[in-house]
Amino acid sequence: MNSAKPRHAGTKNIRFRVGYANRLFLLTVIIVGFTEIECSAAGADRPNILWITCEDMDPNLGCYGDTYAVTPTLDKLARCSIRYNRAFATAPCCSPARSCLITGVWPNAMGTPHLRNSTTRIPAAIHPYPKYLREAGYYCTNNSKEDYNFAKPQNIWNESSNKAHWRNRPRADQPFFAVFNLMITHQGQLRQVTQTKLTKRALDTLPPAMRHDPAGAPVPPYYPDTPVVRRDIATHYDCISAMDCQVGRLLDQLEEDGLTNETIIFFYSDHGRGMPRHKRWLNDSGLRVPLLVHFPEKYRHLAPAPAGTESSRLVSFIDFPVTLLSILDLPIPNHMQGVPFAGPKESQPRRFVYASRDRVDEVIEVSRCVRDERYHYIRHYMPHRPMMQFSTFSEMTPTRGEIRRMAAAGKVSGPTSILTMPHKPIEELYDTQNDPWQLNNLTERPEYSEELRRMRSELRRFLIKAPDACLLPEAMMHARAARYGVTVYEMAHDRSLYPIERIVETAELVGRGKEHLPKLVQLLEDADPGIRYWATVGLRALGNQARQAEQPLLARLQDDAPDVRIAAADALCQIGESESALTTLTEALTHNDQWARLHAAAVLHELGERAQPALPVMKRVIAGDSKPIFLRWSLERTIKRLESPE
Repeated sequence: MNSAKPRHAGTKNIRFRVGYANRLFLLTVIIVGFTEIECSAAGADRPNILWITCEDMDPNLGCYGDTYAVTPTLDKLARCSIRYNRAFATAPCCSPARSCLITGVWPNAMGTPHLRNSTTRIPAAIHPYPKYLREAGYYCTNNSKEDYNFAKPQNIWNESSNKAHWRNRPRADQPFFAVFNLMITHQGQLRQVTQTKLTKRALDTLPPAMRHDPAGAPVPPYYPDTPVVRRDIATHYDCISAMDCQVGRLLDQLEEDGLTNETIIFFYSDHGRGMPRHKRWLNDSGLRVPLLVHFPEKYRHLAPAPAGTESSRLVSFIDFPVTLLSILDLPIPNHMQGVPFAGPKESQPRRFVYASRDRVDEVIEVSRCVRDERYHYIRHYMPHRPMMQFSTFSEMTPTRGEIRRMAAAGKVSGPTSILTMPHKPIEELYDTQNDPWQLNNLTERPEYSEELRRMRSELRRFLIKAPDACLLPEAMMHARAARYGVTVYEMAHDRSLYPIERIVETAELVGRGKEHLPKLVQLLEDADPGIRYWATVGLRALGNQARQAEQPLLARLQDDAPDVRIAAADALCQIGESESALTTLTEALTHNDQWARLHAAAVLHELGERAQPALPVMKRVIAGDSKPIFLRWSLERTIKRLESPE
């Protein structure tokens, strides 16, 4: 107390002696000093967070019971972590999943489920979660993939690059949140031509004991058991072992810095492995991920269960940001849609997880799913499309090529035929308890009718509540938001701009049978182009059964909405009226909206030889501005087929 008086008195005397500018400077120094002390004190009570994610991997770790896996580092981490057995991505591909992970909002509510459409805007009120951590005094780093699928706000991270590291923070006592994204398990590593020098070196230096003999590879029942497939699986597991070594180096660095007891560690993958019926599929094999969460002794009070515990709680990617904020005892923004599964704000376990599959690269799909602890329901809104559509990037992986070759030779049978079906089922329902590979679709089994009704109803409820803006085709969704000068998120949440209930109701008619044809024809005249679009898709799904709707469909070739015109042309081609339809599709290839151009290219690709009249325009588009790159991929394949029939 006595020593404080001279200091205060001295400060007071200084204030009276210096000028106004110097007094202001001194006050600023004092305030900043107190702020740093407060941040440091807060940091001392808050854990560091190390967030390790890898790409394209199922729970193929020894700690998950995979006897083929060689993952000593992660197995050791699991023994002192909570291991989640039911953790799921919100999409079976990377950038849509990341848009959810970074915001805590379902991608389809923001308009971000389409792969690599980085022009989508999100509302100013929705901030990537590192903003809240930085405001709380955290040093936030990302090494190094972002790929969030929306126009990125400025300054998400303190540092985001392949050199980003907690070691770069300005003060050793500053708490950190550090993301490391390990790419070596990515699908691209199965394509030898795309392996980086770094990846090749990692695989070449893998110890012999960590390498995998293809003869022992676990071949899923939906793959042909051939040397090509076994080698593909073995290579993937080699990549997993190399990733395990990378995790080990990160944990060693944490130990070297004396931070192991100060740091909570998350480990997970971004979706299923980069092979057929995994990545890009809405089955468990595409969505279920490993998730380990380690709480050191100092922060064990924040954990929902003891170390070494296995948890069967349903966890979704949408829960990760709110759980992070809960662990750090920070406020959770109202727009976040997840359920915290750890920390003081931990909530009751969710009953369902949800996911969507929309456009990936040049492949246009619209499928949704819901899963509870036992049953998994999938709804395909484009059942007329093949189960495994052609995809330029994916076709370069060995297993996919092997399946294509065997199908062409008539050698595909059993569960593998699921992948080569020319059309999708309207719905899929699986009992994951008795059928973990999800091979037996139960939708036609009367004893499961109640489960089917329950899951169907739950999905519909969620699509409306979320709401799902992406039940509009991509071009139409962005055009509608732009017309009203709002973001897709804001448009979707305004019922006067987006009648989600009626959109869902119309989409539900797709694939339901010819008895709905009169209703679909009636809806072709609806004032809302989204309703007209789904009515047209419903007629397309009926194929030749929609012949009596020819005249109403011809009228839709003059529709104001390009997606309606394209869908109508697609439907007309199925009933034999192709001349005017092909004219519409050819014109759409030069539309000013890149996603409308891609939509037209996708339809032309499916038409095969019937697309021949559009060939000259396809070539001109390729020679000119064929953005996005996916448009080039789609057209190049179609041109090759037309010029050199297989």
